[in-house]
Amino acid sequence: MPNGRLYVCSLTKVVETVRESGARSLITILTAGASLVRPCEIARERHLRIAVSDIDAPREGHILPGEEHIDRLLAFLEEWDRSAPLVIHCYAGVSRSPAAAYVAACALAPHRCELEIARELRRVSSTATPNRRLVALADDRLGRAGRMSAAIAAIGRGTDCYEGSPFVLEFADA
Repeated sequence: MPNGRLYVCSLTKVVETVRESGARSLITILTAGASLVRPCEIARERHLRIAVSDIDAPREGHILPGEEHIDRLLAFLEEWDRSAPLVIHCYAGVSRSPAAAYVAACALAPHRCELEIARELRRVSSTATPNRRLVALADDRLGRAGRMSAAIAAIGRGTDCYEGSPFVLEFADA
């Protein structure tokens, strides 16, 4: 049976999370120029790097998440066979990676209620504050008619922190 586990963490917890989870796929969402040594457990073709800033409106010197980033994320998720967990990380594990995990859960469980998934995200992470721009772009691409964005707004901002604790978002298509 396919694995529906998405592990979310910060940059400082990537190696540890990959090893402890048994993940064989990794999504890195960092600002352009940020570096990461890919853990040896992750094959090059199973590592997606997306270079965007953690912003939801244009800002000089930063890369605003765009449709091309969501398209790459969705294509990577489509190729994930779910035989092992997937790790998604950003710098702090608070905004971009929780957004990507929420997008993944919505994309891979298309019949599940957006609010139900958002509430599960909040249950497993009190600090998650998903990037609204990434969620809105995916909401449009997945044809969710604003329900993804509304669900994230409904769970509100997470508890302020410098770095989020790693968490697991499990999903199944209901």
